[in-house]
Amino acid sequence: MRPAARVQIVQRASGHGRSGGRWWWLLVAIVWLASLGGVWWMATRTAAPRLVKAEAALQQAQRSQVQQRRQIEQLQQRQVNLAMSDKISRAANTEVQASLAERDEQIAALRADVAFYERLVGSTAQRKGLNAHSVQFTAEAGGTWNYSVVLTQNLNRGAISQGQLRFAVEGVRAGKLVTVSWNELHQKPDAAGQPYSFRYFQQLDGSVILPKDFTPQRVKISLSGDGAPVSQTFDWKVAGNGAGE
Repeated sequence: MRPAARVQIVQRASGHGRSGGRWWWLLVAIVWLASLGGVWWMATRTAAPRLVKAEAALQQAQRSQVQQRRQIEQLQQRQVNLAMSDKISRAANTEVQASLAERDEQIAALRADVAFYERLVGSTAQRKGLNAHSVQFTAEAGGTWNYSVVLTQNLNRGAISQGQLRFAVEGVRAGKLVTVSWNELHQKPDAAGQPYSFRYFQQLDGSVILPKDFTPQRVKISLSGDGAPVSQTFDWKVAGNGAGE
């Protein structure tokens, strides 16, 4: 008869199993960290040149931006300078044109004065006694009218003409022809005439008041002095052209 087989179970120490598991996880962690390091190293080698290029491109873009900004500022300043220069040029041109126009008016006035003096005292001037050479009215603020009457005489070159000027204005009011006298023009019942005293010519100025709703048409000049009285009539519309009747 064969003897019965014996089975012996040997229990391993629990600490040895736990130690082996720890080493296993440690190895896995080391491998994982190593893989991360490898990936980081590969990424660094791959990305570093691109990063350098990107930084260089960024710096170039920043320099270009600064340069463009300076160019824009320069162009803006140039535009301001050109606008200011154009404004100054226009103002100067306007001033020059105004000055030239004023000079032309002065020259025309001087030529007219010379022609007037030549007609009055020139060797070929027509001899003429006391008369009104021109009459001109200009509207003033407040409803008054300024008048300017030029008297002349060259018949007696050495003599002095003295006397008083008066005038009346003919026109239409309320559909009727009326005459506004010297007293009415000055709104005085007994207005004195305007005195004159000259050898060759004299300009008399003053102001008068026309009635409301009155349309002036003609001006009657009266000169009374040492000699015979003088009467002349001027058209209001063309007053100043010297065309007396």
